[in-house]
Amino acid sequence: MKVSAVVVSHGHAAELEGSLPALAPQVDELLVIANVPRSVGVLPEGARVLENRRPLSLAANINAGIAATTGAYVLAANPDAIPAPGAVAALVGFAEAHPRCGIAGPQMRWRDGSWQPTRRRFPTVRGTLVRRTPLRRLRNPYERQREHYLLDEQPSEPVEADWMLGAFLLQRREMLDQLGGWDSGYRHYCEDIDLCYRAKLAGWERWYVPQAVVAHEYAAVIDRRFFSRHTLWHLRGMARFVRKHPERLLAL
Repeated sequence: MKVSAVVVSHGHAAELEGSLPALAPQVDELLVIANVPRSVGVLPEGARVLENRRPLSLAANINAGIAATTGAYVLAANPDAIPAPGAVAALVGFAEAHPRCGIAGPQMRWRDGSWQPTRRRFPTVRGTLVRRTPLRRLRNPYERQREHYLLDEQPSEPVEADWMLGAFLLQRREMLDQLGGWDSGYRHYCEDIDLCYRAKLAGWERWYVPQAVVAHEYAAVIDRRFFSRHTLWHLRGMARFVRKHPERLLAL
């Protein structure tokens, strides 16, 4: 078995109705994890459901999915990520041709077809302070931090990445086994940054493959509100990331 897809649903049964029919024909194994009751509706033929007795973090759920599947590649996909035909094959084909590619991510597009900046630089202290505090009102990150979001780069050929949003990532199982999977200590944010950073430290490449196209409605909750539980989760996530990787404090 080559590709096992893991989709974590936290009450996203409606979103699954749009994404799973597009995903199922492109993978060899499809596992949906119901993190809370009523998270899953009608499933494509052959798909399996893993129901949690209690809600788990996103990373913990992905780890459970890794353990419950057997593919040489594990595709972690959000419930609202809809792959275009051939998207998974493009990611797998690239990874097969590049043995040190541990993570491959697609070109993400908003539902209206416009480009979404999901390939990014690893965060810096100064940049994070601007993006996650009221300073962003004075220094719009999408204007002042173009290098972080790589807004001036929309490559048409595969390029290496620091990290990519975890909404749709193809991961080599060999790499996951070496890293010990995702870090389930993250509540909800920064686990994708951590995964890519640990992959980098272990010598695994992360590639952005624009030939694979995925439609995705990135919620960006913490970009719209400064003070919410999501803000707190993000701050905790960044604090954990820095505790694990204190050398990043030198990246001002």
